[in-house]
Amino acid sequence: MKHGEEVKINNFVYDIIKDDFKRNEKLFGKKIHTRFPPEPNGHLHIGHAKAICINFGVAEKFGGICNLRMDDTNPGKEDESYVQGIKKDVKWLGFDWEDRFYYASDYFPQMYEFACNFIDRGLAYVCELTPEEVRKNRGDLSNPAVSPYRDRPTKESRYLFEKMKNGEFESRKMTLRAKIDLISGNFNMRDPVIYRIDHEKHHRTGNNWCVFPMYDFAHPIEDALEDITHSLCSLEFEDHRPLYDWVINNINTTSKPRQIEFARLSINYTVMSKRKLSRLVEEKIVSGWDDPRMPTISGLRRRGYTPDSIRKFCQKIGVSKVNGIVDYSFLEYCLREILNVEAKRVMVVLNPIKLIITNYPKDKTEIFEIPNNPNRPEDKTRKITFSCEIYIESEDFMTNPIKKYFRLFPGNEVRLKSAYIVKCTGYKMNEGKVSEIYAEYDPNSRGGNAADGRKVKSTIHWVDCKNFSNAQVRLYENLFLSENPEGDQDLLSDINKESIKIVNCKMEKSLDEAKVGESYQFMRLGYFCVDVDSKKGDLIFNRSVLLKDGFKKK
Repeated sequence: MKHGEEVKINNFVYDIIKDDFKRNEKLFGKKIHTRFPPEPNGHLHIGHAKAICINFGVAEKFGGICNLRMDDTNPGKEDESYVQGIKKDVKWLGFDWEDRFYYASDYFPQMYEFACNFIDRGLAYVCELTPEEVRKNRGDLSNPAVSPYRDRPTKESRYLFEKMKNGEFESRKMTLRAKIDLISGNFNMRDPVIYRIDHEKHHRTGNNWCVFPMYDFAHPIEDALEDITHSLCSLEFEDHRPLYDWVINNINTTSKPRQIEFARLSINYTVMSKRKLSRLVEEKIVSGWDDPRMPTISGLRRRGYTPDSIRKFCQKIGVSKVNGIVDYSFLEYCLREILNVEAKRVMVVLNPIKLIITNYPKDKTEIFEIPNNPNRPEDKTRKITFSCEIYIESEDFMTNPIKKYFRLFPGNEVRLKSAYIVKCTGYKMNEGKVSEIYAEYDPNSRGGNAADGRKVKSTIHWVDCKNFSNAQVRLYENLFLSENPEGDQDLLSDINKESIKIVNCKMEKSLDEAKVGESYQFMRLGYFCVDVDSKKGDLIFNRSVLLKDGFKKK
């Protein structure tokens, strides 16, 4: 799917916005204005990619605009490196916030003034309960919450809140709570905390602030100040919408954003929790946030996923109000569809064994010119060499073939891709293993077709022993063993210790000029991408996806 291509799916968000346009009471003549507001406490993952595509896609669909905003209200966990990583990921996916880049911390002064105004109007008060005591006193569906500081005089709350801001109390000593409803069936409305003390240094404001707004207070204010029309967020915030609306209705702004929730993305055999992903990095289970086994955008990019493949995936899974789990093989299916059209075909042997063609002249070398990609006739052809000794995959030969095995075995013929038909005449054993295979070629089968029209059931790939290069290939499997690693089991006990396998391979010489990030189809093996660790003459390839389509099979 190309950037800018209209997404033709059922999308309830589109229906809501179309209805708002008809009634016009939500928009008041404004253009659609959305935002993507990640917290810079880690790198973005595939779930964020869905949110990015929805927020920017909705704005694109209706001729509106979308902001990028860092939700940096939690000092100590946030870092500028994450900010830069987020910006890179959004740009890589093909979206542009233009000049609309903001931080939540840009609005700290306004948020503080709104909080003071809430106190003055009897809508907030300073509370001295600890977080544990607040939870203990929340009550239940039959009993109201208890808040002993709820009737604290306004002047006293203003005085204490000022002292909180000035750093005169230690962290967690006091909070500012909204005065809403202690008996609400929605526990988010039972006088929620809207400000807390935190003496951690902030990545932008340093030590200028030691009181910070809670997300449920900060987010609606940020949306209103930026003139957002539709605040699109995941379904976990559905129960927070009454609090969002309460804040919006009690601040003096002309903009009144509307919150709409959609189902978050869950994929089997992986996790979407930043906390859990961070643990994998910190405990060195993976090499970093961009490890190709991670579901992060940077990890998927390094693995070989393209922006179009991820956008296509997000388009095809649609936008729903019901949470569900998407099969990982569907993500692979979307990548495979893109690479099948775009990737060049090359021959690489992962587990080489030598095949000696005994009737081929030892001093002869032929050159074959073959297309780079049969799906793209406009692509150039490349030249490969052929001689009497070639490497083939060890699994393409068996001394005693199993039933329906049509590859190479004594007395059987196979087609060497784009070269000749060969017939196995024998093999050599060394320490209990086959060390060499012998065959004779049919000189009248150049290009792989027999002159007499006989049928050969199998075609195998190969690399010329006289003209090859060495490379390293990293073969990846699922990082987790269970289908639902987000479950109750310990995260580290579920790690697949066979999730990466490193092999040294033989590749055709045309790959010597491969560049970092380029994707290739290794014939019969899968799609592979040049890793960032590669150097000239020392290439490393990551397996992006197998050729076999598990999703279609299901």
